[in-house]
Amino acid sequence: MELDAVNSRILEGLISDSRLSFREIARKSGVSVATVVNRVRSLEKDGIIKGYTALVDYDKLGYDIDVIINIKVSKGKLLQVEAKIAASENIVAVYDVTGDYDAVVIGKFSNRRSLDAFLKKIQTYEFVERTNTVVILNTIKERRFIPSLGK
Repeated sequence: MELDAVNSRILEGLISDSRLSFREIARKSGVSVATVVNRVRSLEKDGIIKGYTALVDYDKLGYDIDVIINIKVSKGKLLQVEAKIAASENIVAVYDVTGDYDAVVIGKFSNRRSLDAFLKKIQTYEFVERTNTVVILNTIKERRFIPSLGK
């Protein structure tokens, strides 16, 4: 779906702050409240807006170990392995990728012991050939992506 300028401004407002009222989004977008309501409903119906959430500082909740785990999977069992890994509460993202590994997993852990236990567990999974884990030391840039019309 192509985004027109109005939808783009509405999405930008929601991505920046999902708690903005339709009235505030309308003011910032230069359209009526009714237009915002109708456009948001349409974006939700089309699956472009999948939900609304809060940004959480996981470090303050004690989850200060962020990792990237590269996983090599054998015998065409990638989807099964990914589903099993994705079920873990510590995993925030699972991606199919190209390159030397088949999947990339992003996780958040509260301590080294819980990370170690998770890694040892997934290394016992049938069809997991090998893993490579990278601990993220500092986050230089992390943001929500706001699509632009210029692409």
